[in-house]
Amino acid sequence: MNVIDKLKQLGYATVPEEFYTKVQEWKSWYVGDVKGFHRYKVRNGTSMVRCKRYTLNMGKKIPEDWANLLMNEKVKITLEGQKEQAFVDRVFTENNFLVKANEMQEKAFALGTVAFIPRVVGMEAKETGPVPGSARGIVMDYVTVEHIWPLAWQNGIITECAFDSIVTVNGEQYCYLQIHHKVNGLYDIENRLYKYRNNNVDTEVGLTSVPNFKRVPRVVHTGSDRRRFVIDRPNIANNFDDSPLGISIYANSIDVLKGADVAYDSYVNEFVLGKKRIMVKPSAMKYLDGEPVFDSDDLAYYVLPEDVSDGAVITPIDMTLRTQEHNTGIQDQLNLLSSKCGFGETYYRFDGGSITTATQVISENSTMFRTIKKHEIILEQVLVELCRIILRLGNASMNAGLNEDIEISVDFDDSIIEDKSTDFSRDMQLLQAGIMNDWEFRAKWMNESPDEAKKALPRMEDLTTESQTEVE
Repeated sequence: MNVIDKLKQLGYATVPEEFYTKVQEWKSWYVGDVKGFHRYKVRNGTSMVRCKRYTLNMGKKIPEDWANLLMNEKVKITLEGQKEQAFVDRVFTENNFLVKANEMQEKAFALGTVAFIPRVVGMEAKETGPVPGSARGIVMDYVTVEHIWPLAWQNGIITECAFDSIVTVNGEQYCYLQIHHKVNGLYDIENRLYKYRNNNVDTEVGLTSVPNFKRVPRVVHTGSDRRRFVIDRPNIANNFDDSPLGISIYANSIDVLKGADVAYDSYVNEFVLGKKRIMVKPSAMKYLDGEPVFDSDDLAYYVLPEDVSDGAVITPIDMTLRTQEHNTGIQDQLNLLSSKCGFGETYYRFDGGSITTATQVISENSTMFRTIKKHEIILEQVLVELCRIILRLGNASMNAGLNEDIEISVDFDDSIIEDKSTDFSRDMQLLQAGIMNDWEFRAKWMNESPDEAKKALPRMEDLTTESQTEVE
């Protein structure tokens, strides 16, 4: 049986299996290999011929661009306490978070949903349960939607959830099922292990019987009413069903993805089919075993029929390539695709056989700017909650002595869309013209409060005193 059936056997209900079928469709576009579209058969005379359609692979390009706009190296997570900041930074560094967060953001926009699950490692356990403060560290599990199974949700927020992963131990495959659910208002984390054979979740095995799971407790009583997992998704309404899972950024643009690839496939084939050909009369050919002999490295020579008597012995044929028509067709599809995926109409440009992105400064009224701010709402919530889970785990399992309610802020640094260099030059001109005060300039560009900026600037009387001293 599959994971859904296993959860039903345990008494849990989850999202209908049909939704995960849609996920597989989105994934095929992400990979750039859609069965029946990119790989297909056509009848050529009496036989069927396998064909492969050329693709722009916009199913990969679009999520990648969104990930780079939202979760890039300039994103700064700030915790007010120095101790708390150092602890979270260390956990992020140990788990390669900056790299993986960008990757997971890309997969969230491609497949609809991802999850971050911090957990402790190296914690001692007794018969009564885990020993508080004995953990060695915190690791992060990065989970894609194929392994996320919502069990309960409210107002679109998943409150209880199961996660599965396929692990191999000593050549044997196992399905590790982790279930986060509430008992009397507090979260329990239930750990189950099953044999995994032929893509089926088989019989359950004891955790202590598998080396890598001997120290994993059967049930973890967190004693908290706050979840220990974080769900990330694009800020797009799910119009496929009533589940809390997100949808792909191009979930409603599949037809446009097809149109873009059809246009590009025709563009490439225009050069394949339109290459120069040389037609040669039979009288000019050499024959071997009754067959015309050509240069083995040149396939552009063709023998004219025997009944052709007019014309030159060798006739070159030059095809007219419809390059401009194809460029226009591809660009039209890209404009529609970028518009439907939140970038605006002119984000992508087909130039010289490659796809480039717009580099102009984006105004606050543009579609792209508004969409970025929309997606940042969920992403900010995800990052803040993730930090709080790490702080709670640090206190509960490592006796870290951290303030769990500390102020946490996220700076997405929208220089990508606001062009800070241009903004800085404009403010410098305003400062030199006397329109902007020096302390206003310093406060804005040095990330200082107005009082801090005023104190940091030298007072005129101090400058006057210093000048007089130098003269004397």
